[in-house]
Amino acid sequence: MSICPKNKSSKARRDKRKCSKCGELMMPHRVCKACGSYNKKEIISVAE
Repeated sequence: MSICPKNKSSKARRDKRKCSKCGELMMPHRVCKACGSYNKKEIISVAE
């Protein structure tokens, strides 16, 4: 393991970055790259 991080992210803060539809990690306030949804609504269609 590397050096200790400067600020630890709590579990609640980490889980806020997860997509509410598919559960993948995503950038906050962005469309999910895995499923193309934002705020539980499909914004873009992703070819699988």
